[in-house]
Amino acid sequence: MDKVELIDYWIDSSESDFGTMINLYQSKDYHWSLFIGHLVIEKLLKAIFIKRTSLDHPPRTHDLLLLCEKSKLLTDEMQKDALDLITTFNISARYPDYKKKFYEKCTEDYASKQIDKIKEMRIWLKSILEEK
Repeated sequence: MDKVELIDYWIDSSESDFGTMINLYQSKDYHWSLFIGHLVIEKLLKAIFIKRTSLDHPPRTHDLLLLCEKSKLLTDEMQKDALDLITTFNISARYPDYKKKFYEKCTEDYASKQIDKIKEMRIWLKSILEEK
């Protein structure tokens, strides 16, 4: 794949995951919707990494702040806090020792607020991808 195809791959995969996140939220599967929400943001960051560097493969990490750093993406404190929190959704939904606590934390209200943050991040990251 060339650079444009790789960027499109990550964007398309993120778009697919965005629909899945919404469907999981609507089916009241809140903890999994947030887990997938993390992937939505991770994949957009990986597209940005490819766009902004000479490399064809993004770092093999789920750490959203690290991906921002490696992509030379400037973030303010609010964005850093949001990305740091969203990163925890990957770990919290995946590992049994965190999963139960995370599941209990993921009420409809909590998930709704976090999905709003994911949507805001998504809009911001997509605007960066649209830049020339």
